Amino acid sequence: MQNLKKSDPELFTHVVNEFNRQRNVLNMIPSENYVSKAVLEACSTTLMNKYAEGYPERRYYQGNEHVDKVEQIAIDRAKKLFGAEHVNVQPLSGSPANAAVFLAFLNPGDTFMGLDLACGGHLTHGSPVNFSGKTYRSVSYGVDKETHLLDMNKVREIALKEKPKLIISGLTAYPRRIDFQKFQQIAEEVGAIHLADISHVAGLVSSGVYTSPFPFTDIVTTTTHKTLRGPRGGMIMCKEKYAKAIDKAVFPGMQGGPHMNLIAAKAVCFKEALEPEFKTYSEQIVKNAKALAQELTNNGIKLITGGTDNHLILIDLTPYEIGKGKEVAESLERAGICLNANSIPYDSSTPFKPSGLRLGTPILTTRGMKEPEMKLVGQWIADIIKSPNNPELPKIIKNKVKELCDRFPFY
Repeated sequence: MQNLKKSDPELFTHVVNEFNRQRNVLNMIPSENYVSKAVLEACSTTLMNKYAEGYPERRYYQGNEHVDKVEQIAIDRAKKLFGAEHVNVQPLSGSPANAAVFLAFLNPGDTFMGLDLACGGHLTHGSPVNFSGKTYRSVSYGVDKETHLLDMNKVREIALKEKPKLIISGLTAYPRRIDFQKFQQIAEEVGAIHLADISHVAGLVSSGVYTSPFPFTDIVTTTTHKTLRGPRGGMIMCKEKYAKAIDKAVFPGMQGGPHMNLIAAKAVCFKEALEPEFKTYSEQIVKNAKALAQELTNNGIKLITGGTDNHLILIDLTPYEIGKGKEVAESLERAGICLNANSIPYDSSTPFKPSGLRLGTPILTTRGMKEPEMKLVGQWIADIIKSPNNPELPKIIKNKVKELCDRFPFY
């Protein structure tokens, strides 16, 4: 980065500081991951300079002979990785991907169903502050108040009553498996399109570690980061009969020129995910999450659903004090452990003062950590939760975190 250092030393300083932060803390936000150096390099190529509105062999500008090949490689690899009939790799991220699906199949005011945000859904699944809740009529389904698990009979009951045109399955803070096939059956019963948003679990799905929505699901959207360990971006996969509608919704419906450097980086990440080592990596993510959940439970920490089947864990802090999520998250950050405050199902506090913590194991697994390290980390997190007013404890733990990070360096 010598050119950046020379031309903009102020910005260079912040980039370096962030580089060091990522190396020296335990990054446990479950939607984050560390990409490979090859993915980083692809992001910074001169492909960034090329406008390529349209699709391979169907562009509106000239000079696309090379970027056409790049995009086709990404498409072909994604098809192979997931077993998808049709793939669009142009969405800029997960939210634009979901927005394109809405545009393709719904009109403003149409009814759709999605998992309630407080029960583990995403903003684009119907939050009233999001385009999905503002533009369309959103009907939410939740989780059982006692078990915090999805009740598919209840989902079906709501669908039969509301007759939505679109049903979304997927998660952002739900630590268990989703029965995508049952969602598809319900959608077909009421004449709806089924959209499976696998943004969080895409890497686990691709390697067979988590339930797959393929080949039966109508539409599947995902980000390409998180457990897939690629660049920040999105992707839509669908049955061939929906291909034309999806492609038109992405371009020209939602976007103009695609970001060809990121599409190249997606292609690299798909290639990495097709390697046998990626399955081992995905399996270890889940092993680590289960080991971490067990250690937290052993220390008396309450977990939503009592554990996890994927990469994330949701901690319930109500036994300590309602609405303490943000304060505990800040205390953990001072200790070198970075996660996020999160609402829990049927939280009696507000989203600004949530009663839970959301954390995951993708980055720790990327760094090479395994079950013994999860036991250490679980103990440190439990200590902070139990002693939130001890100003010395975060300092003590931060030194231990630094030692652990030094043992498992990255970049």
